[in-house]
Amino acid sequence: MNDKDILIIEDDRAIVRILELELQYEGYSFDSAYDGKEGLNKFRNGQYGLVLLDLMLPEVSGMEVCRKIRKNSNVAIIMLTARRDITDKVIGLDLGADDYITKPFEMEELLARIRVGLRHSKARITESKILKIADLTLNLLTREVVMRGEPIDLTKTEYDLLEYLITNKERVLSRDQIIEYVWGYDFVGDTNILDVYIRYLRNKIDYHYDEKLIHTVRGVGYTLKESK
Repeated sequence: MNDKDILIIEDDRAIVRILELELQYEGYSFDSAYDGKEGLNKFRNGQYGLVLLDLMLPEVSGMEVCRKIRKNSNVAIIMLTARRDITDKVIGLDLGADDYITKPFEMEELLARIRVGLRHSKARITESKILKIADLTLNLLTREVVMRGEPIDLTKTEYDLLEYLITNKERVLSRDQIIEYVWGYDFVGDTNILDVYIRYLRNKIDYHYDEKLIHTVRGVGYTLKESK
């Protein structure tokens, strides 16, 4: 997995270049994306401490990118926009953005906000690095999975699927939600691949134990929960 401090999602290449130069000078590692679709794909395939997110983006809007990221991650999000409308600010914050700064902005102010955001992300990761349900535990930092004290060896796709299920434990996830998270926004292929990987997971964490954790919700999708 690609670990970087910051993901820049901004369609103005001049602004991106300025941000890249400043962040590089400050010693931060970063990736850049120039539209919402590319930004979501990079976020899903990487590990970031903070997202700098433009509000007005092609392909997928900044608001929608924020909503999708916040569904599955506590990463710090700072919205960048030329709009000064308070309504946009309120909507962005309601969707889960941590901060909001309008263009043109002072670089020193943005850097200060970045430092605060990264500190908050680090604290959140430390607090929530271990996910647990019944006798199954998953470590988000080391990607280790343990069932009843025994390590479970998972492929990257199996791990990504389990992580999404356990992050949303007790919640019913649709097939489309799972496929979009695990295989990407622009996945094109046989959706039965999800059933194949659910079977792989069940072989490793369900079939050898009395309590079953992965449950099929007919006509909807799957959920991870303790058997009642």
